[in-house]
Amino acid sequence: MKFFRPEATMPLGTDYARQDCSLARSLELVGERWTLLLLRDAFLGVRRFSDFQAHLDISRAVLSSRLDALVADGLLTRSGEGHPTYELTEEGLDLWPALYALVQWGDRRTTPGRPRRLYQHVGCGDLGPDGRCHACGLTPAPGDVEVRQGPGADPSLRDDPVSVALRQPHRLLQPIPVR
Repeated sequence: MKFFRPEATMPLGTDYARQDCSLARSLELVGERWTLLLLRDAFLGVRRFSDFQAHLDISRAVLSSRLDALVADGLLTRSGEGHPTYELTEEGLDLWPALYALVQWGDRRTTPGRPRRLYQHVGCGDLGPDGRCHACGLTPAPGDVEVRQGPGADPSLRDDPVSVALRQPHRLLQPIPVR
């Protein structure tokens, strides 16, 4: 005997308005496809529209929409005319622990023992899965973290200028030199 379930025939909702949950509210801001990757790239030092586009292979229309939403939601600022640059706000910087945790989770699931990127407390020690420095025990702010390629990185996958620049060790939040 089959049971009729009306919810099975209803279209998928486009928001979480009826969810009384902080996670649902967070997903309203960062749950769209591409949004977390844009935030990741902003932490890595990507600043320009063309660089986000080249690194993510995202359409101009979708990229424009996502960047506009991140600015409107107060996670990024846009400055300059013509070819603006984007930077994380304090609210955006607050997402670092969550983004780092997702990266660590992804490394454990996809490349166990071979992370694609390694994170280090500048001048101190490597960060553990919880974001704390192995050497001093502190959890550094993103600007005090250096990122470099890890043993699971595959440079042959991408040759866009942003990917090439990201192969060199650099501090998070520092604009990457794209040629």
